[in-house]
Amino acid sequence: MHATLPLLEATDFPPLRRGALGVLQINLGYRCNQSCVHCHVNAGPTRKEMMDADDVDLAIEVLRARRVGTLDLTGGAPELHQQFRRLVTAARELGVKVIDRCNLTIMFEPGQEDLDVFLAENQVEVVASLPCYSAANVDRQRGDGVFGKSVAALQKLNSRGYARTGSGLMLNLVYNPQGPSLPPAQKELEAQYRQELWDHFGVEFNQLFTLVNMPIQRFGSTLISRGLFADYMRLLKENFASANLDNVMCRTLVSVDWRGHLYDCDFNQQLGIRLAGTVNPHLRDLLKNDFSGEPIAIADHCYGCTAGQGSSCGGALDH
Repeated sequence: MHATLPLLEATDFPPLRRGALGVLQINLGYRCNQSCVHCHVNAGPTRKEMMDADDVDLAIEVLRARRVGTLDLTGGAPELHQQFRRLVTAARELGVKVIDRCNLTIMFEPGQEDLDVFLAENQVEVVASLPCYSAANVDRQRGDGVFGKSVAALQKLNSRGYARTGSGLMLNLVYNPQGPSLPPAQKELEAQYRQELWDHFGVEFNQLFTLVNMPIQRFGSTLISRGLFADYMRLLKENFASANLDNVMCRTLVSVDWRGHLYDCDFNQQLGIRLAGTVNPHLRDLLKNDFSGEPIAIADHCYGCTAGQGSSCGGALDH
């Protein structure tokens, strides 16, 4: 796989500083039941990296000590981690909002048959990957049969009350472009998703998040192989919108890798770019410092979060 960091390190992206810590985003490990072309983590079924129990305990302590409002769990497929349910339960007992970044098909893996029940009982917000409402497009990007399983999983979640009025159970979908292009306007695409999924499958959801594909890891390597990396970076830079700088996720989020190390965002994590001005920062450091006011480590991939309508873990920044 081609390394993308050497192509991103030299940058003219504007400097940023962190605000107060609001979200602890933890990558529990890279094991996943899927291997998607756009995956910036390069996750897959053969990956072995998983957070150990001691660091899971430490994460719970950080949530308690820092009074963090939101725990955002990602992977890989975070549900495959043996400590996933214990961590979710502990966070909810502390009154922390929990987000599960779910690929949907995980619900049909052995041992995950009751995942929808667990998520609903713990009022976990589900952010579910569904790169298109077309079976052909999804299966092309993620593998044969993925769309059918994804729809079946959404129906399971709806049956538990997700996205139903008055339930309080949030189900949000995520769209990624299938190639080196910016996503369409979020509101218009959300309306299309809503109509297509309801008309054909009776599926409901709360919001659609449109995300820009980052030129790193598997997707970035693919761009290099196809000779498209420079063109894609030019697209991101030509569509830079300074108004998005105030709302980028790195201002209030700390990203944690499977070893407990800290980063400004999930993308920096995958590039190995640690918190600016720190040496090997770890979860234990959050027990005494939330890094408010510190500079954010930037590189050229940051243009992906600020291009066009903007992009973050919560979708478009310019709604």
